[in-house]
Amino acid sequence: MSDRHISQHFETLAIHAGNTADPLTGAVVPPIYQVSTYKQDGVGGLRGGYEYSRSANPTRTALEENLAALEGGRRGLAFASGLAAEDCLLRTLLAPGDHVVIPNDAYGGTFRLFAKVVARWGVEWSVADTSDPAAVRAAITPKTKVVWVETPSNPLLGITDIAAVAQVARDAGARLVVDNTFATPYLQQPLALGADVVVHSLTKYMGGHSDVVGGALVTADAELGEELAFHQNAMGAVAGPFDSWLVLRGTKTLSVRMDRHSENATRVADMLTRHPRVTSVLYPGLPDHPGHEVAAKQMRSFGGMISFRVEGGEQAAVEVCNRAKVFTLGESLGGVESLIEHPGRMTHASVAGSQLEVPADLVRLSVGIENADDLLEDLQQALGR
Repeated sequence: MSDRHISQHFETLAIHAGNTADPLTGAVVPPIYQVSTYKQDGVGGLRGGYEYSRSANPTRTALEENLAALEGGRRGLAFASGLAAEDCLLRTLLAPGDHVVIPNDAYGGTFRLFAKVVARWGVEWSVADTSDPAAVRAAITPKTKVVWVETPSNPLLGITDIAAVAQVARDAGARLVVDNTFATPYLQQPLALGADVVVHSLTKYMGGHSDVVGGALVTADAELGEELAFHQNAMGAVAGPFDSWLVLRGTKTLSVRMDRHSENATRVADMLTRHPRVTSVLYPGLPDHPGHEVAAKQMRSFGGMISFRVEGGEQAAVEVCNRAKVFTLGESLGGVESLIEHPGRMTHASVAGSQLEVPADLVRLSVGIENADDLLEDLQQALGR
């Protein structure tokens, strides 16, 4: 039976899609095929299509089938990192002289890729507030081939109406790419809303345990999937078998983890809105968030990421990060443990001085799945009660 017909329910797909029992032993978990090459039955006689693990590996295949099923796509591809996935996508879709619209609130590494790498290849880019479809339309030029969106965005938790921006991109003959890292396919499915490609840093919620680095692309267009697969093989930044196995393990519990992340984040956001030292809380689950209604429409829940601003400026924000105890001071996000960071000095230092520069008094939280009371107490002491 095809994985596509196991179930339409996310939780069942997460556990079973791509996870075929081992035909030799019956092992219910796909093996780690830690192998570089494969015996051929005569020249060109490949077993299952495998010849060399850069081109394909059974463990990576299992993950890629799982990712495609979870996003409702036709083709999933796993990479060595999220940025490796983005690089492959951009070099597949773009040529020198093309133009890309990027969000005014994006992950620092993505901005660096556009500003310092892709731009040297002759690709132009401009910035737009993607929460406003009219602003996206105004930023599009006759050379625009890609509109790039993060929703929720990193680190300001902005929300983009995917369906509305997808229509803007279609009208311009451009493709819409959505970075779904913060939401995951459990909370949001951009392909169903009109996106052409979904990007993930598998390092984050998909892996979920802060023990693997990886990236992914998923598309509903089979022909585009073949083009991406060609470039994936040609460029070679593929996910290794053990990394693929770790992410495949992580996706099985994605739904229950995301439920807990969202529940804890809701409580943390509510506490922060009432704290006298906090001047602003950025969380799409709050009714006064400017993107709340759109997020409620296109997301199952609001996720585990929160940013907030503190009185006292940059140094006060840094001190809050340094005083946290249960929240670990560190970059990245999406693991079972709670993390705290100062975006301006850490994950988003690369956007300093640009249109994407983040506020100096901003603190970003990745709310884990610990006991929520412990998280609240830790933040209260870090803020000075």
